[in-house]
Amino acid sequence: MKLTVIGTGYVGLVSAVCFAHVGNQVVCVDIDPKKIEMLKSGQLTIYEQRLDFLFSRVMRDGRIQFTTSLEEGVKGSNVYFLCLPTPEGENSEADLSQVLSVSEQIGQLVAEAPSGSEYLIVTKSTVPVGTSERIRALVRQRAPHTEIEVASNPEFLREGFAVEDFLRPSRVVIGSRNPWVIELLKELYGPFVHAGNPIYVMDERSSELTKYAANCYLAMRVSYINEVAALCDAVAANVDEVRLAVGADPRIGRQFLYPGLGYGGSCFPKDVRALIQTSQAHRAPMTLMAAADEANRKHRLKFCQKIEDYFKKDLRGRRLAMWGLAFKANTDDIRESPAVHVIEFLLERGAQIVAYDPEATETARRQLGNRIEYARSPHEAAMGADALVIATEWNEFRQPDLNFLKNQMKSPVIFDGRNLLDPAQVAKLGFIYTGVGRGGRPTTPKAEESTA
Repeated sequence: MKLTVIGTGYVGLVSAVCFAHVGNQVVCVDIDPKKIEMLKSGQLTIYEQRLDFLFSRVMRDGRIQFTTSLEEGVKGSNVYFLCLPTPEGENSEADLSQVLSVSEQIGQLVAEAPSGSEYLIVTKSTVPVGTSERIRALVRQRAPHTEIEVASNPEFLREGFAVEDFLRPSRVVIGSRNPWVIELLKELYGPFVHAGNPIYVMDERSSELTKYAANCYLAMRVSYINEVAALCDAVAANVDEVRLAVGADPRIGRQFLYPGLGYGGSCFPKDVRALIQTSQAHRAPMTLMAAADEANRKHRLKFCQKIEDYFKKDLRGRRLAMWGLAFKANTDDIRESPAVHVIEFLLERGAQIVAYDPEATETARRQLGNRIEYARSPHEAAMGADALVIATEWNEFRQPDLNFLKNQMKSPVIFDGRNLLDPAQVAKLGFIYTGVGRGGRPTTPKAEESTA
């Protein structure tokens, strides 16, 4: 099948490579000439596990092409996947300007198509309820005599595991009532669901809402466990034990019951706020989601205040090591990253930051510039530091050489925003340790000996 993927960000590039991997011919369109030239030369523009291997294979086999010309992309097929940004706009509404603009251009480009030609625009971008109808009306104005259908096909890709999620999806959602569209998309996704994973077919509005409902529910779970963690701090309970026992209930499960710095990234923050705005606009306010959004901000701030309080509210000149810049492990994405929010808080109060991240250094440098230092290793970042802040759950941070680390640091102080380390172990080695929901007060060597 010949496909056009418009937009080569995380969703677009992963979708294009995976579609090409199973034998389709894919043309990718993006307005960024630098990005397109990099891709043409075989260089990936994002970091995703396994993507480099699949990318090199489909490039070698000639199943994927890249262009800045939408006209060229439209000529290449009759199925167009919109994988365009829908950033947070005014009043937290999703900004659909790119989606609508490209849809209008597609309508103009196919307006003079031969009689009998059929075209399909598929929105993979996260869009508000009713967007498919807006696109359909727009393109039919531009091409009134051409058969153009619009379908919703939301993505459910986890950054860091996006290739795995695309190749073996938990489910595929098709938003359309047109039999031709449904059959075409079922055929397209057939290689990915051959093991029996379901394809759900529904109307476009339900499909669009499904994406928001899924993301916002997961975000709510993150905020919930952070609320529990705050209570654990207040009553000297241990959130690690509480989380495991609560998650053992099959009605609940353990996924997304990890306390920490809250959710971030390109999806959850803006999707939560967009759904809140949509619910208010339709006079059906979602108070649970509003509370989750507020809790996310509150818990991130509370962690920052723990650092500030330890230094008696005077961070001027303090050298702080930051392990992690990406919003989560296994990605180089720093959009709405909790680590960046913590850094901004600390910089505003006069701290000096030296940071290390296995993949996100360059993306962070583009946003933070020279306001912070960038280390080449975790140990280099910790050298001479007054404290270490762990902000991203990279595996390499889970078992550091603590004795070596202690000798490098100016002060053996750790603020673990991801609960990666064992409080008893680090306290035994002489560190002052603060986690999230692990009893409230910093764990000190003296306190550890008294409880033994």
